[in-house]
Amino acid sequence: MAAMTLDGHVGTSVAIDVCEPCGLIWFDRYESLQLAPASTLKLFRMIGERPNGAQAPIATFLHCPRCTLRLIPTHDRQRATPFEYWRCDREDGRLITFFNFLREKDFIRPLSPGQIEELRQNIDVVKCSNCGAPVDLVRTSTCAHCGSPLSMLDMKQAEQLVQQLKQAAEPKPIDPDLPLKLLQARREVERAFSAPGHDWMHRASSAGLVEAGLSVVLDWLKDPA
Repeated sequence: MAAMTLDGHVGTSVAIDVCEPCGLIWFDRYESLQLAPASTLKLFRMIGERPNGAQAPIATFLHCPRCTLRLIPTHDRQRATPFEYWRCDREDGRLITFFNFLREKDFIRPLSPGQIEELRQNIDVVKCSNCGAPVDLVRTSTCAHCGSPLSMLDMKQAEQLVQQLKQAAEPKPIDPDLPLKLLQARREVERAFSAPGHDWMHRASSAGLVEAGLSVVLDWLKDPA
């Protein structure tokens, strides 16, 4: 894993460890809660800009990098959104996938039955955003490998959260066009479900639903050349 230093609250810094090939983040105790808005936005961008190559498999048994104890699979909930991670029983920290980090931060929601049906009319297989395994839409709407339900970036929530994070992260005035840009990004994804052959659908098929949504938002967030 590679060390990554981020800004924390009240002028502090947070040193986390990231494994991009596996899509994992290690947080020492309470570090996830200590992230400044700019750091959450930075991780959001990092996840969205991650290459779409094959994801490295995650070991069946994982061990704490601090004390070497076996990590315990844990289910948690942020508001109405469930998410999962592996925790150290000595409370040294926790390991979380990129997918579940986005769920914890309220960026992701499961697809509705109607959206799943519309997705099936456009593509047959989609990449699981949690583990990278192929999900056969003809047979199921849940990843057979890790059990994650088909989910996508909650564009309305992402629109609101990214705007809030960007405002909190930057002392300079926020781009006055940002709300419109984020609204356009959300509408682009919403239109994709009723537009056969849409480029977003092709991205979702090869990269994953969450990644496709992230790419749309990041396109709108990029500063003009």
